[in-house]
Amino acid sequence: MRTKLKVLVGIIGLVMLSIVSVLSINKTSDVKEIAEVKREKGCVFMTTFGEQSSEGYAQFKIKENIQPVVSDGLVWLAKAQLENGGYGAGSHSRQGEMNPHAVEADPATTSMVAMAILRSGSTLKKGGYKDQLNKALEFLLTQVESISNDDAFITSETGTQIQRKLGNNIDAVLTAQFFSNLLKGKIDKKTKRRVEKCLDICVDKIQKATGSDGKVRGAGWAGVLQSGLATSALESAGSVGATLDEVVVTSQKQYLNSNYDEESKSVKTADGAGIILYSVSNSVRGSAKDARKARELIAKAKKEGKLKVDDKVTVENLEDIGMTKGEAIAYTSSYNVYNASKVQAQRNDVMSGFGNNGGEEFLSFLQTGESMVVNDDDDWKTWYDNVSGRLMKIQNDDGSWNGHHCITSPVFCTATSLLILSIENDIENLKLTGED
Repeated sequence: MRTKLKVLVGIIGLVMLSIVSVLSINKTSDVKEIAEVKREKGCVFMTTFGEQSSEGYAQFKIKENIQPVVSDGLVWLAKAQLENGGYGAGSHSRQGEMNPHAVEADPATTSMVAMAILRSGSTLKKGGYKDQLNKALEFLLTQVESISNDDAFITSETGTQIQRKLGNNIDAVLTAQFFSNLLKGKIDKKTKRRVEKCLDICVDKIQKATGSDGKVRGAGWAGVLQSGLATSALESAGSVGATLDEVVVTSQKQYLNSNYDEESKSVKTADGAGIILYSVSNSVRGSAKDARKARELIAKAKKEGKLKVDDKVTVENLEDIGMTKGEAIAYTSSYNVYNASKVQAQRNDVMSGFGNNGGEEFLSFLQTGESMVVNDDDDWKTWYDNVSGRLMKIQNDDGSWNGHHCITSPVFCTATSLLILSIENDIENLKLTGED
């Protein structure tokens, strides 16, 4: 794998859905009702964040042991694995299919499950789910190794729930994220070489799919979500040595930051299906890394006596400690956008999203939380209390989580829920992503 380029970027990540019409689905008797669904426009993945304001989240603060909840979810996922080692979310045309063994495997869903298993404590060598992780990895490596340079995507599967809601390139995006996460741990040399090579292929697909405006082409219903996840994946890939195209990464960052106007405090929602949360959470993720660098540089200058104790992150102060004017403007902007967007993303009215439980809200919140960790921002602990307690209360009796329409897949929803619940296991890796 080639040496990574130094880039002035911040990045983002996780994503989905559309709400064109409310579809009712038949649920099996072993799945309890999660929430009453209102008939309104849009397509949601019905898992967590609903009509309650952030003020009400305090009642969900964790009081009991979270491990049994995670364990039940992992047991369910282990049983959901397909013969070929992959996992599937099913097709957009059959959203009512809740049987994980009645769908085809797809790379995006397989990667989400693999990341959830990895974050929950298992590795390729040890842990209760190492067998499932190894099988999932082999499925993904074989999939990526089978494509040609001329292929636009890493899979021939089309029309999946995840692609329709997150975008046509989401398989490469989430697979790249998983490969990067895996490379941060210890793996044997032979496997490492395969993973590095396949990561480079995924990075290449993502970068080729990014337009000059920073948007990832072939976006789903809320395009900003796929772009956010793509930026997150590239940032993570860069942290493990992948070569990134500086122009592409910078354009992605600029696009994500442009969705929030720090002067007017307004949010552009055209690429976020009209929903503030989707756009603003991606602004948080896109600015997190540079915001952290600006804050740390100012703190260092204060310790060295170059700045006064009460000096803030400003263009002038960053210039005084050695940045060019252009760099100082960019870093100050990222710092301001991050801090303003972080607050907006947790506002009562913003968190409600469409007004009912939706996967877009769920994944946007995950992006907000992970961004705080990338930024080394202790506010992530408050975020965790706000969401994990609620997840625990809406888990299905069989250990899974599922959606009510659009991304209904219990496999995808369960994996995403576990990624939130187990985030403490990934603190160091996420912080590493935010380092220069």
